[in-house]
Amino acid sequence: MSAVSSLYNLEDQERMLPARNYFAWQNRIIARELGARVIEVGCGIGNFTQTILDREAVLGVDIDLNCIARYRQRFAGCANLGARLCDVASDQFLTLREFAADSCVALNVLEHIEDDHGVLARMASVLRPGGVIVLLVPAFASLYGPIDRNLGHVRRYTPSSIRSMAEALNLQVSKLRFVNLAGFFGWWMNARVLKLEAQSEHQIGIFDRWIVPIASRIEEHINPPLGQSLLAVLKVP
Repeated sequence: MSAVSSLYNLEDQERMLPARNYFAWQNRIIARELGARVIEVGCGIGNFTQTILDREAVLGVDIDLNCIARYRQRFAGCANLGARLCDVASDQFLTLREFAADSCVALNVLEHIEDDHGVLARMASVLRPGGVIVLLVPAFASLYGPIDRNLGHVRRYTPSSIRSMAEALNLQVSKLRFVNLAGFFGWWMNARVLKLEAQSEHQIGIFDRWIVPIASRIEEHINPPLGQSLLAVLKVP
């Protein structure tokens, strides 16, 4: 797979909207790391974009024409938002230098792409000096299971693999931390014990309603020693 639109297709994104506590938590963590001019890779239908409507300019990028159409319709009244049908794994993405972005964000995107080094290099090349790339990626190869395969995940990441990739591309790691400690154990159970092929909506509902409100408060003050995901903030020289 050369690139991906977003973690889920349009129908899946709409179906997952009820998991609002989890997505609100994720969005808060990411939004605070971004600057004034943001390129969002794999924007989908804009579920994260609605968190950063206060920015000077946001450009959503996706390879799914239906998602881009829905994105444009959804934010038609926002003069500071734009959308582009574009593959981050292609040289066409390099034309986004004209946007003069100071931030590039990719949420649950990089793990879908074979040439993640090449894609990360393209993200860095369209940013102004001192800009940041903000990534949220799944953590721990040991958690890889049937759900990952069915979601099109090529890999899961470790802190060392993120650092190695950043070093190879001359990017500074300004933040690297685990996110969602409780989700680590849930994903391990699904992958290694239950061997589920897809996420259970019942599990998602319980997690979102009862666990996320507590976990999010705790992780605001304490960085967990492991987690389902990794948050990385990489600075361009």
